[in-house]
This record gives sequence, C-alpha cells and structure tokens, in this order.
Amino acid sequence: MTYLLNDPADFAVDALRGYAAAHPEHVMLAHGGVVRSTDTPVNQPALVIGGGSGHYPAFAGWIGPGLAHGAPCGNIFSSPSASQVYSVARSAENGGGVLLGFGNYAGDVLHFGQAAEKLRAEGVDVRIIRVSDDIASGPAESHRDRRGIAGDLVVFKIAGAAIAAGADLDEAERVAWKANDATRSFGVAFEGCTLPGAGEALFHVPDGEMAIGLGIHGEPGIREVPMGTAAEVADLLLDGVLEEEPERSGAYTGRVAVVLNGLGTVKYEELFVVYARVAEQLAEKGFTVVGPEVGEHVTSLNMAGLSLSILFLDRELEEYWLAPADAPAFRRAAAGLPAGPPRTEVHTPGEDPIPEASAESRNSAARIVQALELLRDTAAEHEEHFGRLDAVAGDGDHGQGMAYGTRGAAAGGHGAAAKGAGARTVLLHAGDAWAEEAGGTSGALWGAALTAAGSVFHDARAVGALEVADALAAGIDAVVRLGGARPGDKTMVDAALPFRDALAAEFASTGDLAGSVKKAAAVAREAAEATAGITSRRGRSRILGEKSLGTPDPGAYSFSVLMDALGNFLASPESTPEAAPKTSPENPSETSPDQQ
Repeated sequence: MTYLLNDPADFAVDALRGYAAAHPEHVMLAHGGVVRSTDTPVNQPALVIGGGSGHYPAFAGWIGPGLAHGAPCGNIFSSPSASQVYSVARSAENGGGVLLGFGNYAGDVLHFGQAAEKLRAEGVDVRIIRVSDDIASGPAESHRDRRGIAGDLVVFKIAGAAIAAGADLDEAERVAWKANDATRSFGVAFEGCTLPGAGEALFHVPDGEMAIGLGIHGEPGIREVPMGTAAEVADLLLDGVLEEEPERSGAYTGRVAVVLNGLGTVKYEELFVVYARVAEQLAEKGFTVVGPEVGEHVTSLNMAGLSLSILFLDRELEEYWLAPADAPAFRRAAAGLPAGPPRTEVHTPGEDPIPEASAESRNSAARIVQALELLRDTAAEHEEHFGRLDAVAGDGDHGQGMAYGTRGAAAGGHGAAAKGAGARTVLLHAGDAWAEEAGGTSGALWGAALTAAGSVFHDARAVGALEVADALAAGIDAVVRLGGARPGDKTMVDAALPFRDALAAEFASTGDLAGSVKKAAAVAREAAEATAGITSRRGRSRILGEKSLGTPDPGAYSFSVLMDALGNFLASPESTPEAAPKTSPENPSETSPDQQ
C-alpha cells in the first residue's frame, strides 16, 4: 500500500511537483510533466519520453544531458494526455524537431500520436518510437507489436546519447529503432501492486507461486508457476531473453548490455543475488557484459517482481550505451556535457487567445456546453456500471475515465464559452480537456472525436442540424482513424460505426436530427450488447480476451449510453436554437434550409 499521500486523485501531480523541487538543477515543471531546466541547444532534436506515473525513475528521472529533454507524465498507469505531451514537446523543441518515445501501449500510442499530429500541423518534424521489448506479450516475428517494459531505459539512453553526439532527427530515429529491435526483456511477479489510497492489490499471486510475463501497469502475468530460488528465477529470465539472441556474426559478437530491474518491492540486495547468477551464466555461455545496470529503473508502484533486459550490442550501440549521461536517476561519467543556456519559459495550455466569434455561433456554443453537461451527468450516473463491465477483462477504470473525461469536457467548454468562444472553439477546448482529464485509450479517442467534430463547426455562424450530423460522423471517423480498430475487435468502434451509418440513413430520409440520433443510439446499443459474444482483440484486455466473453465491451456500451442521452437533449425544446439563418458549409454566402 501507499502510506504517504494527500488526496489519492492528486498523488501523481503531488509527486511530480516534489520531484521537480528536489532536482531544480536538472528539471522544471511544464504542463503535465517536466523539461530540462536548461534550453535545448538550437537545432538539436528534442527527445521527449513519457507514460503513466507510478514507474519512477521512468520517465521523469531520465531528464538531462545525454538522455531526454522532457517527460510528460500521466496519472497512475495512465497515458499523459495529448495536451500534456504537446506542451512538454513544445517547451523542449528548439528547431531540431522532436523524437517522441514511449512504451507500446494503446493509450500512449493514441495520445502521443494526437500530439504529434498537432505538432506536425504547426511545422514541427516529429518522429515516434514505440518501445516493444517484452517477449511475453507477443511472438518474435511481431517484435514491434509487443509492449514496452524496462527496455525503455535502454532505448532512450541510446537515443539520448546519439543526440548528444550530434545526431540529427533522422539519425536519432534510426538509432532508437535499432536499439529497440536489439532489446529483449522478460519479467516475473510475486504479488501485485496497490494503487494509492486502495486497500487491496490489483492482483494476488497464490502462495508459493510466481506470475510469468507481468505487465508494468498492474497487469497479472500470463501464467503462474511454482516459486523458485533466486538462481532458478535468474535462469528462467535469462533463458527467455536469450531464446531470441541474434546470430553471432559480423557486427554482433556476443557483447551485451544488461539491465536487471526491480519493480518496487524487490530491493537492491535481492537484485544483486539474482544478478550474481545472471553474470555467472552469461560468462559461461560466452557473453561479454558491458555497463550492467542493477536497480529500480522502470517500477510498478510497489509491485513485488523484477525483469531482465538484454541489449545485443554492436560497436555503435555499445558506444552510445556507455556514453556520458547526467539525469537525476541515471548518471554515467557526465562531467563536461553541454547543458545549454538557462530555460526561460515553458508552454502553458489555455493561454492561447480565443478567436473572435459571431453572436450566432456563441449561442450555439452555449447549447454545446449544455449538451456536454448532460453527457457529464450521464457518465456520472453510469460510472459504477461502466467500471464493472471493464473489470471483467480490463483494469476496471473505464467508468472513472468516462466520468473524468466528460467532467473535463464540460468544464473546458464552459471556460471557453465564458471567454466568448464560438461553437468550433468551444468543442476544440472540450476535446482537449476530455483527453487530458480521462487519459487512457478512451480519453484519447473521445478527445479526438470532439476535436474532429469541432472542426466541422464555425466560429462565424450558428450550428445547424446538418452540421451536427456531419460533426457526429467526423468524430466517429476520427476514432476509427486514430485508434485503428475494426468491427469485431470488441471496441467502441463496434457501436460507433453502426451508429454513424444509421444516423446518416435516417437523417437523409427524415431530416429529423433528434429522432435520427435516438434511432441510431438504439442501433448502437444493440451492437454494443452483441459484443458480449466476441473476444477482445485490441487494447490491454486482448491478453485476457477470453474472459470478456459474455460481457459487452465497456467502450461500445458507454458510447451507446451517451449517444442516447444526446438524442434526448436534441429532442428537448431547450436545445432548439433560435431561428437564425445558417450558411451551408459549401457556400458560406448561402442560407441553408436545414436549420436545427
């Protein structure tokens, strides 16, 4: 359990604030994370790494010369939002582009990807590295589809060293992928971790057994085996990673970097006992160990467990692995590394000016805020049920995520409207706030949906029924485009696509927006219920997909519930806009007859 905390909901923020106060010579706070306390040298690529909190020293502990330039940090085991990633990257970037690095988890892929899209739209060159070192999470032939665990340290250390040595963005990206493809990790757990404020661990391992192939977000292992001695555990981990050793020829001659990583409860003396066996076995097998690291590098709060990572070295990778670095949690012969001039500012979200808006668009914005408030209330009402659905094969936080996301969206939209924003800007602010408050996969998807929907609206004119229908379709298209899910994967898409198609057909036939949304929501509910008959193929729950049989997908179900609530809102007299001409999207000078 966590003994020292204030409000459990603020634990990650409080910890990050204390960390920055403890290391002012290395880092300073930015929105949702930290950046170096010195400016990135002009035209040097900025290495921005991140993920959920609860993994310290990953990721904030690796900020400094020879390593990373910034780290967005999400809530416990939850991806930082796109807004947080964007702010940290914008603060760190100084003309050389951005290399975004994170473990290969769905929420991180979505939020970092969304931030990258925004940076690219502003002319910043962005590359993405998804660390995928965990051999337990996929077959060798699909190495880059695996999840990232303690290999994060290896990949980011090498990328940071290459940048410090003068690599441009192309070269840094190449070296980072090379390190990722040469790194393998394997872990075991003896007991699950406990979230701050919780009284029970996320999972328990039976006495006398250990879980093989753990995740670092509180996920249980893929199977349980009898507990072994330290030597037997060492042999199990080593045999696993060495199964994928490349052929010893050419550049690779058996030289390896080794990271033995404690996950929070297994401490240094125990790790050294295990490493003694690892080193002995590597020597007997003809390996040469270069720069071994034994300690806590990528933790999982207080999980009792450990992992072993091996990087199969060539001359280039070895040079970067041994290169100097100076970060609060990782130092190696760092004297003399250039740090750059003192940093003077960081990006702060919400301070950008609000675009001018017409009175008609501001009226529509007010109605959008009312709709967001209804979605907030609906999500709060169903929070417990959404969570129960998610707990079957996931981590049980979907209800909380939907409650947080809708609450943030309503507050973000209200704040923008209070500053005079029009319909487009209000929904864009709501999308950013949903993604930031909710985090995780659903936060990124709903945030992207609201952002895409907002792009259909205008700050210069009122919103009409046709635009609302188009906006709903655009939002769903963004979910499909960003998330990559397809029908049958058991995700929100299984309800969202039938909703989109039913809405388009019904609205084209009747022109009745409220009735069309209600009928489409009923179709979505039926489709969501049908997902009970399939197993999950995407996201964290895919590993335990068989357990989801008989239970609807929580994302699909919650989508249908919110869309039904939206239909009720559109049918209410209060939601009907005042009679005002709406220009058609094709020709702003023409008046459209499809006024909502």
